[in-house]
Amino acid sequence: MSRSDQADKQFLVLDNVSQHFDLGRHFLTRKSKGVVKAVDGISLTIGKGEILGIVGESGCGKTTLSRTIMQLLRPTSGRIFLEGKELSALSDTDVRAERINFQMIFQDPYASLNPRLTVFTTLSEAIRTRHRELKGDALRAKVVDLMRTVGLNPAQMNRYPHEFSGGQRQRVAIARALAPEPKLVIADEPVSALDVSIQSQILNLLKRLSTEMELTMIFVSHDLSVVRYIADRIAVMYRGQIMELGNAEVIVDDPRHIYTKALMSAIPLPDPRSERVRERILLEDDPDSDTDPQTIDQAGTLEEVTPGHFVSNRAFDRRVKVRHQS
Repeated sequence: MSRSDQADKQFLVLDNVSQHFDLGRHFLTRKSKGVVKAVDGISLTIGKGEILGIVGESGCGKTTLSRTIMQLLRPTSGRIFLEGKELSALSDTDVRAERINFQMIFQDPYASLNPRLTVFTTLSEAIRTRHRELKGDALRAKVVDLMRTVGLNPAQMNRYPHEFSGGQRQRVAIARALAPEPKLVIADEPVSALDVSIQSQILNLLKRLSTEMELTMIFVSHDLSVVRYIADRIAVMYRGQIMELGNAEVIVDDPRHIYTKALMSAIPLPDPRSERVRERILLEDDPDSDTDPQTIDQAGTLEEVTPGHFVSNRAFDRRVKVRHQS
């Protein structure tokens, strides 16, 4: 394997990355309330042009991991490399300068856009982070091209965000993320706030742009069926750690970890007769415990069960029940 091929396979590297939050101390006893391990020792390697899906229930650490990769949150420990450059070692000033190479699409298109800026101003400012020389007609032409790329009418460039629908706003957010011509895009649940009919349009758009622009993408969602459609590989997260990692088809068709199986069983089936008789795996926390499981040290490692398919050996801390819908 040539050096360039090796670099492409290690485009983004997470080396034992953790993000812990101190809960502080009790007012009277001054005893520590513990530490929430939102991200706990995650190691990942993502290849150039790959779409990695990160899936898990709310609170499992998906968004925290995304913000840590973006350096919006500095990791408590561990290292993050993008094309061999250690992002976690850069100063805040250097991170801001480097961020044109990695951008984020946020979950809520209603909150992520500045309501006081027109689409033209929003996109032109993002474009000029990389192309400061662009002005006048050249800048306007770039905005027009960008809007057409994401399926927006350039005639609407002087409108404000409140004049667009939810799906159109998310397209504006996608265009803003693409404006600096990044190499890595992190999409944090970009379709969860949209109608089902619009979700498929945004997913198809992201998938097409990833191919046409040779983007590396991390797609975050709590919906395994959505991730299956768009991702090349899937990482299943649970309480700050990866429980299962592998090719998207393998994870969906042959899940090995009980948590992945529980997520799969929660996906509704289109056939009501099959839905009535199917088994559903339910996970329950211990009602007798007053301890937050995320404050407990539960280290685990990933073991390769088949080539490219990894499963965590971490002890599972929730009770499992299996029942039929009927």
